Parts: sequence; structure tokens; C-alpha cells
Amino acid sequence: MKAGFEMVHGTTLDTIQPHESWNSYPTVGFQNPISIPFPKPPVTENRCVNLDRNELSEWVEHITKQLIDDLPESTAAAAASPADAAFHTATTSSDDNNFHQSIPGGELRPKKMLRSYLETDGDDESVQWNNNNEIFQNGRDGTGLGLSKVDEHGLSLITLLLECAVAISVDNLGEARRMLLELSQLASPYAESCGERVVAYFAKAMSSRVINSWLGISSPFLNHRTVHSTFQLFNNISPFIKFAHFTSNQAILEAFHRRDRVHIVDLDIMQGLQWPALFHILATRIEGPPHVRLTGLGTSMEILMETGKQLSNFAKRLGISFEFQPIASKFGDIDVSAFQLRRGETLAVHWLQHSLYDATGPDWKTIRLLEELAPRIVTVVEQDVSKGGSFLDRFVGALHYYSTVFDSLGAYLGSEDPSRHRVEHCLVYKEINNILAIGGPARSGEDKFRHWRSEIGKRFLQVPMSANSMAQAQLILNMFPPAHGYSLVQGDGVLRLGWKETSLYTASAWTSCTSNIVPRYSC
Repeated sequence: MKAGFEMVHGTTLDTIQPHESWNSYPTVGFQNPISIPFPKPPVTENRCVNLDRNELSEWVEHITKQLIDDLPESTAAAAASPADAAFHTATTSSDDNNFHQSIPGGELRPKKMLRSYLETDGDDESVQWNNNNEIFQNGRDGTGLGLSKVDEHGLSLITLLLECAVAISVDNLGEARRMLLELSQLASPYAESCGERVVAYFAKAMSSRVINSWLGISSPFLNHRTVHSTFQLFNNISPFIKFAHFTSNQAILEAFHRRDRVHIVDLDIMQGLQWPALFHILATRIEGPPHVRLTGLGTSMEILMETGKQLSNFAKRLGISFEFQPIASKFGDIDVSAFQLRRGETLAVHWLQHSLYDATGPDWKTIRLLEELAPRIVTVVEQDVSKGGSFLDRFVGALHYYSTVFDSLGAYLGSEDPSRHRVEHCLVYKEINNILAIGGPARSGEDKFRHWRSEIGKRFLQVPMSANSMAQAQLILNMFPPAHGYSLVQGDGVLRLGWKETSLYTASAWTSCTSNIVPRYSC
């Protein structure tokens, strides 16, 4: 197995351009079970076993809870229960909690005690604190975190950001504009503090939200080539994308066992980085490789054709009979006939979710089309952040989630590292902006599922992620030094990868009751 995968890192892929990032994939195999002991309950972490909790994310959680507690008395009673539900959803990713903001419009704002005012004296740029400084000096248990002035500055900006979010949520756009102007002058995306970097990008996204609210329109623009190349860079400096690819590939491989004609539908293929590793394993099967048909959906026919050409060349070198069908459309906007389903093919659908843009169209149409396709396996890798609900609901969840993402990047790369800034600016910020700003006050007018796993679970049967999938994910994490703090958890039939105690990505697999399935997947 090792020798076979050396070919993936060697001459086979060296000649494929422009997908140099295909060479960056680890030599992780699929065909043989890997013996790794799993404790009970089935939770396995990488070698980071004695790490403190993510400090930035913890303080975001603490201050957000205080914001909820400090809402004006006239609205606190009405908002208390749903707000607590929203906060719990944002920090624990539990399903079926809804936060519907009931604060009326007007000049309502959180109590002054919430905000850590920033005061400067003349040209002195040092930050002066009011009595609320003790929040940052002492933890919940009163032991204190010993935060530096740099960290205190970032955390103080977060409290101002939270107050601004409440102003936006009650349509007090004038006050929100004033606070956003202040934040834009105080927060830099190049700062040493992760907290300050988070605030800089959130403030920029919220400024777009305010403009959209005034104008009632939104004109999002994405350079998809830049996004795709940055996605490759993110794959090189973080385990999250590799985790998504290899755990899904393992589930698909198991569903394709002894099948001689297989069809994969990738709901957002980008540049197809996931599939070379799977192709290589299929090519080495004892019974020989199957005929592989891959339908890739995307935003640009030109990019899709380039991706198809690269994958076709790779499959040809491996001796795999391969067809590629590009569809430049959103999954939920097309008919089942577009996939040209063939009798005797085993169908797999894969979806690596992200928040960069709407890749699939209306959620209800997407789930309906999945039902019509009736695939033997559906693999979903979902970000543990809610994209639905009210503005304040999305803000709380996104702030907690992306504070953790920024912390994970900051632990791996220095504050001046160009790769880190590019990922934060071209990828992470775009996701934040899409969650908070795109679509204006009414978003797209479509209801978004809070958690896809709960929705797909109503219509499909869950296929537990196997021990081999866990082994693949563990090998991915072993590529990263133990001090980085990535954690891997297996439970409820899914795999979760996160940063310390915060889950960021969840991988799950599902099967349709109406598909032609073997007994292990039977309904």
C-alpha cells in the first residue's frame, strides 16, 4: 500500500498541471483496515492531550452570554429563552433550537456595562479600561487568564462588535454605522491578536450588511479562480479539507465494494482535488477497477472543463475507464434527468459544504432532488455553524465558529505569514460576509436549514462512519504537530474534527431506502 501511494506523490502526479496541490495529499490508503484502538466512549484525539481550551472562543462565549443577559429590561423577558437557545446552538451545535429575535426597532441598546469603552489620551495609543476590565482579567472561575494588552485590546473590540450586532438586529442603523466606523479605525486584519483580526473582518461584513439594509440590495462578487486556489492553500495548511476528502472517500469506497459501474455526483467539485486518491484505490482493486462516471457541478463551465480534463488524464494513467459530465448550474436548480442515470450504476452523491456562496440553490429543492436520485450513499461534510435564523442568531454562531478558526490558523502560522492572511482574507472573510451580509435584510427569501444532518435524517438512513474512516482521519491529524490542538471525535455514527473543544466540521454518510442496496445498508 505504501509503495502504491508513493506513485501518487511521484511521477504520476508530477506531470499534471495546474493541480500541483494534488501532490500535497498524504499517503493514506483505504483498502486494508488499519488497527487503531478506540477508547469507549469512542472518542479519539490526536496527540494533543493536555491543551487548554481555545481562549478566544471561550471569551466570545462568555461575553456573548453577558450580552444576552444585559439586553434592555423591556425586551429581556421576551428574548431570554430564545436567546439562550441560540447561544446554546452556536456553542454546542445542538439541533432544533431556534432563535427568533423579538426586539422591536428603535434606539434600544445593551446596557452600558456590557461594553468595554476604548479611550485614548492624545497621541497615546494605549488602551485604557473601565471597570469591565475585570471580565478579561478573571475567568469564570476567577483564576484569571493573564491576558496580554494585545489580547485585551482584541477582546475589548469584540464587546463593541457585539453591541454593534444588537444595534443592527433592531434596525438602529445610524448607531451601528457609528460603531462600525470606530471599529474600522481600531481593528486591523494584520494584527497580532486573533481577536482583533476577527473583529476587523466581522466589522467589514457587518458594514456590508448595513449598506444592504439601507439599499435593500446586495451585489456579491466572487472570483472563483481565486477562491479555488485559496481553497488549495487552506488544504495545505490545515487538516480540515483533507479530513473531508478522505473520510468521505472511505465511505464511498465501501459503498462501491464489488460494483463494476459507479457514478459519483459532486455537488460543488471546484478543481476536483478529492478524487485522485479515490481513483488510485479503485485502480488497485483485486477484481479490477470499475467504470467510473463523475458528474461535477460548479459555477463556470470553463473551470469544469479544465477539471474534467485533468481528472480524465489521471484516470487514463491509472487504466480506469472514465467519463466526466460537467453541469454549470446549482444542484437544486436542475431536474433529475440532467444526471442521465443508467441502469446498473451504483450512485454516490458527495457534498462538502462551505459558506463561501450558495452552491446548491434552495435547500428544500436540494433535499427533494436528493430523494429523487435515491443514491446508494450520500456523504455530507458540514460546517458546524448555522446559516439560518435571524441576523443575531447567525452572528452569534458565526462569531463563535470563526473565532475558533482564526485561533487554529494563528497557532500554526505567524501574524505576518502571507499564506495565513490570504486564507483569512480570500476564504474565511468571504464565508463571514456571506453568512452576515449577502441578501440584505431579507437574505434570499428562502428558509435555510439550520443543520443538514437533521433534515437529511428525516428522509435517509444513516450509514455509520466506519473504523476505517476514523483511521483515515487520525492519519491526517498525525501529519500535524501535537501542539496544534486539533481534536477528533467519533460518536452517533459521525466523525467530528475541531479545534480543541469546538467542533468545526462533521462528516456523515446516508443511504436512500429506495436505492438498490446490500443488506448492511438495508432499511
